[in-house]
Formats: sequence, structure tokens, C-alpha cells
Amino acid sequence: MGILGIVLLVFFVIVAVLLILLVLAQNEEGDSLGGIFAGGSGSAFGSRSGNVLTKATTVLGALFLVISLGLALINRTPAGSGVESAGRQLAPESAVEWWQQDTAPAENPVPEAITPSDPAPEIAE
Repeated sequence: MGILGIVLLVFFVIVAVLLILLVLAQNEEGDSLGGIFAGGSGSAFGSRSGNVLTKATTVLGALFLVISLGLALINRTPAGSGVESAGRQLAPESAVEWWQQDTAPAENPVPEAITPSDPAPEIAE
């Protein structure tokens, strides 16, 4: 993983904990997103003024996304060494796909339609 991966992982954990604490510390009466579209002011999504907690939450949320993307890019597996290549190593060399296998003809073919030699007797009413 390297030094950069470890540093990013430490920052990721710190940012995640701070983000959780900031979200829990915010009051419930705030009109974030306009009180879920109920509208707390004349604008479409509530008032535009935010306090320090909402701005810090926005910054920490952006940092969380950027750091998680960085961790994903650093820790990705090299091309060809994933699940698909492991499955190909386990598969036998003579494996044939199921749609390319020759199927043997059935030993007992489906019999032709049976027609009665004598017509059914008519029922008198």
C-alpha cells in the first residue's frame, strides 16, 4: 500500500469520525434543503445562509469523497490480476463453453402423433 496509502487511510478515518460528529452535533430545526422542500424562505431550497457547522460539514463531506476516491485508485488491483484471471487459472485448459459443446442426439426420438384407427363412437343424446 505504501506510505501515501497509509497517510490517506489515516486522514480518511479522521475525516469520517469528524463528519459523523458534526452531523450529530447539528440541531434538528435547521432548514437544510428547504426543510425537505417545504420551503423556509423565499428561495427554492431554503435560506442560503449557513452557519459554521453546515459549512464545515460540506467541506468534510467533500474531503471524504476525494480521499475515498484516492484510496480506491491507490489500492486497485493491477489489470489482469482480479477475479477473472483467478477463475481462468482454475479452469481446465480443455474447457469448452456450454454453448459450443456438441450435444448427442437423443436415443429415443419423440414419437409421431398417434392417430386412432377407429373413430370415437358418437354419443346419442
